[in-house]
Amino acid sequence: MTTERGETQVVGGVLVPTRDASIFVERAGRGTPVLVLHGFTGTTRSLEPLASSLEENHDVIRIDLIGHGRSGAPREVGPYAMERCVAQVVDVLDALGVDRTHVLGYSMGGRVALALGCSDPERFASALLVGASAGLESTALRSERGTADRALADRIEREGLEAFVDHWMALPLFATQRCLGEEALTAARAERLQQRPLGLANSLRGMGTGAQPPLHAHLANLRAPVCLIAGELDAKFRAIAVDLASRLPNARTALIGAAGHAAHLEKPEDVLRIARDFFREVDGTHVGTAPRIAPSPGPNPAAP
Repeated sequence: MTTERGETQVVGGVLVPTRDASIFVERAGRGTPVLVLHGFTGTTRSLEPLASSLEENHDVIRIDLIGHGRSGAPREVGPYAMERCVAQVVDVLDALGVDRTHVLGYSMGGRVALALGCSDPERFASALLVGASAGLESTALRSERGTADRALADRIEREGLEAFVDHWMALPLFATQRCLGEEALTAARAERLQQRPLGLANSLRGMGTGAQPPLHAHLANLRAPVCLIAGELDAKFRAIAVDLASRLPNARTALIGAAGHAAHLEKPEDVLRIARDFFREVDGTHVGTAPRIAPSPGPNPAAP
């Protein structure tokens, strides 16, 4: 069934047409909008239980980014470029009649959130980012990572999804997720196996960390409040959070104890408390005013 706005209703949500692909959207709750952006290999369901817990006070909008979940997965790489992905997100917000929103982004979704804030700051009420970066500032590191991402993309298409998912979940970055237990890991693996090899491969080629233009030179112009969350056990992204906070005009960091890269999965209650307090603080200001957030002590990248 197609709505008056051209959306196609499907089980659990709608497919919203954008300039490049149809984007799957779920929407629930009431209050100020929060746009939820998942990480690489994720879907609208990946930030549970955090996303649904915010529905009590917020209009929570979850989308499957291009190439993921039930969104379109074009054969051409062009639509997966970061700037095109951001334009697709803006098309979704326009279709839903959302002028301004908080953004909750994890990992790749955090990179998309920062790109959105840098390119269209008027749409950006605030951002809460978990394990996020602004890309790679170093040309040499970006080239090296781009080569690795393209090789991994080729491997996905050559060896198939199951081999890739087993490789991905075994990466040291995700080792701390063993604390979630076998049932949760099995469910996460099953979710990833529902993806399409082409979509994941082109996502790496088009908007992987080595492909996206770095955002560091634009961060000083992003004046909306930003909260950067990192897991205590994720040394790399703890250091990145501190660096980003030093470049953003209105940012704080929050360290989640005994958690790794996916702190929202490993310590959901801690991240939910921070998210609720942060969005409440931002919403408590007068319309049109960006609150100045007192920076909290940043995590020490050299700490054990």
